[in-house]
Amino acid sequence: MVLFEIKPLSPEAYRQQTRRSTLVVVATFTILAMGLATLTVALFGETGGDNLRLNMAGVIAGLLLTIALVRLVYWKQSWMASAVYGWRLKRSLMSVTNVMHHVTAGATAGDPDAMKLLRFYHLGLTQMHLLDGNSASLGEVTGEIDRHRESMETRGIDIDQNQLHENWLDSVKRFAAKK
Repeated sequence: MVLFEIKPLSPEAYRQQTRRSTLVVVATFTILAMGLATLTVALFGETGGDNLRLNMAGVIAGLLLTIALVRLVYWKQSWMASAVYGWRLKRSLMSVTNVMHHVTAGATAGDPDAMKLLRFYHLGLTQMHLLDGNSASLGEVTGEIDRHRESMETRGIDIDQNQLHENWLDSVKRFAAKK
């Protein structure tokens, strides 16, 4: 099963779209938090009294409502597509990072699934750095990425690994368990 697929995106368009969606989410939170804080104080507060707890309750309720709106409503909107893609890309990279010691051991031993998984990781990491405009960090790993690509080419393994397959993660874990 394919868990994620790297798609070509323009870094400039990505950053513009994610800035816009971030502003919408921040505005939503601000309106809900301030509105609910004001409402709780108006309904349950004391004039001239200490209403800090009521203000905090309103802000927390605003945060919870914002999270629900983002996950249940905004997430499906076209204007959130870039932010959702970036979030999914980072989650996919994290799923590889969590087993990276197994991945690198398997790739060093020549396990094809580990090598493919590491190539996906490198391609995803490269895209994430480009989308985020973080080329300095990308420069630090370019040598490692190139060496791994050359190793795959030498073994005749396709270097175009734009999909994260669930069975690769499982295979790497099984390979590590055998050692």
